[in-house]
Amino acid sequence: MASLSEKIDEVILHFENKDLHLGFRRLIDCVLDTQSMPQFSSCIALNEWKEEKERSEAEIITACVNFLNQLRKVEVHRKPAETALLTVDSISKHFSRGGFALGPVNMEIYYGDVWGLVGENGNGKTTLLRILARDLRFDSGTLTYSPDFPSSSDYALRTRLAYIPQRTPRWFGSVKTNLQFTATHYGITGEENEIWVMMMIIRFGLYPFRNHNWSELSSGFKMRFELARTFLRKPNLLLLDEPLANLDILAQQIILEDLRYLAKSLSHPLGIVLSSQQLFEVEKISDKIIFLKQGAPTLLQESISTMNRPNGYVVELEIGATREQLM
Repeated sequence: MASLSEKIDEVILHFENKDLHLGFRRLIDCVLDTQSMPQFSSCIALNEWKEEKERSEAEIITACVNFLNQLRKVEVHRKPAETALLTVDSISKHFSRGGFALGPVNMEIYYGDVWGLVGENGNGKTTLLRILARDLRFDSGTLTYSPDFPSSSDYALRTRLAYIPQRTPRWFGSVKTNLQFTATHYGITGEENEIWVMMMIIRFGLYPFRNHNWSELSSGFKMRFELARTFLRKPNLLLLDEPLANLDILAQQIILEDLRYLAKSLSHPLGIVLSSQQLFEVEKISDKIIFLKQGAPTLLQESISTMNRPNGYVVELEIGATREQLM
């Protein structure tokens, strides 16, 4: 895993290539790695300076690069991640009504891992996610959590498990007040509450919408709100049930990029499991992929090894050229 200085070098490259949107999101990730309230406050001030009036591209790039170079001096306490965050050993679940059976499923999820669950509706993706979230009992097998999870009670353990269903419930009030309430619920109070909430608002692109309510947000921004609220909990494991459903292509790409970068945080990495009906949606960021068909799991690597394919690489490039330019 890269050091903070190496990570900063990568982010500066985004700015040098004039990708300000991704560059600023990754700048915030570097700040979050420091876990430093003074650095958080400086980052919030930088964002407000950037947003308060029209700034030229050159001004923003210069300010951000200078800020990142100052950030190199901050010591980051990196979280060791050598042991499995969660070991899933031969988990099975049978439903007497309808005769559906899931499993046996085997997984080893480490900090920084992103697992994809792929399958059509009715093949067990939600069932498996709910089992991992301790929301549904299983019939056989074992779930072994790392010592980082609280073990005093099932409730305490579930505070470090975050499950976002496909259909999230409606909430009332503004984006910011809801996030402040969530932070308070998890013990973040006073000035730190305001700072942490603003960092999540900025990180997930909610700054222009911080005073909006539920009905004023698009599906994409509702999902960003759910992610902001979830990351205030500082979970060890994040479970997402088809988070890309009903989102346009651009919103999907942004959320996938965010999940990949946030999973590999230096100071607070986490494991992520997300489901989708489409392989192409999750293969870009997933370290491992499980196909579920009628409840039976198959690892993507195992599926590929049985196919008669020539050896070689597929390289995917994302560029800003128009179709005419490409032709």
